[in-house]
Amino acid sequence: MPPLLDNKNPAAKSVFAPSALLREARRQKGLATVNVPSVCVLDPDGDIVRRLKATGQAHPANDWPCYHTELYTFTVGTRVVGIVGCAVGAPFAVLISEELFASGCHLLISITSAGQITPAGQLPYFVVIDRALRDEGTSYHYAVPSEYSEADPNLVATAAHALKAKGLNAVTGSSWTTDAPFRETEEAIAAARSKGILAVEMEAAALYAFARATNKNVLCLAHVTNTMAVADQDFEKGEADGTVDALRVLEAIISGLQP
Repeated sequence: MPPLLDNKNPAAKSVFAPSALLREARRQKGLATVNVPSVCVLDPDGDIVRRLKATGQAHPANDWPCYHTELYTFTVGTRVVGIVGCAVGAPFAVLISEELFASGCHLLISITSAGQITPAGQLPYFVVIDRALRDEGTSYHYAVPSEYSEADPNLVATAAHALKAKGLNAVTGSSWTTDAPFRETEEAIAAARSKGILAVEMEAAALYAFARATNKNVLCLAHVTNTMAVADQDFEKGEADGTVDALRVLEAIISGLQP
């Protein structure tokens, strides 16, 4: 039995709680207890945060007590939304998610660039991830072993409807979540393609396992921008590093979900 699967009881209560960590961080930093916005975004690439900062739309949330990240707020329609950049990889994304939900978040949207596995259109395009292959480690601390982590079907359906209504370039399908992007071998890619998987990314399986285990609202999107650099002129995300389209997608989904 590998250590990853040994001594795991997802139903057991954790000794270390995010609320306790945040309590001590606030004490050490002299910060007030202030809730984050009810809707927050994870931006693993950091492109959206950099764009919002460059255009003066991002405002620092100075009472965010996290030891590892900075939280910014920006406005989507009439709603103030929180965003954390560069939370890349399953362990880090879930760590930040735990802290956000412990601080007043009610809906978390992760939008990350991803590699194309099964073509579903002309690059770049978005995938609303309905399930993610669990080829990472974090999800096994939150859910018993299974092949996939499943999204909330109501969140997926509502998001897909909102994107279609706005005419945005998006499809719904599955992803492969890996901890080792530079170990995407021909064999592994072929196996994922045989399952009809559309994209490979690094967070969704863990975020969905966390969401199901804790009864939280999490939606993951893959911005399919590349074919793992197997040819030149890859990783072209679109206008302003893909952030123009990404912000349109976020606006459509947030307006459609209205948590």
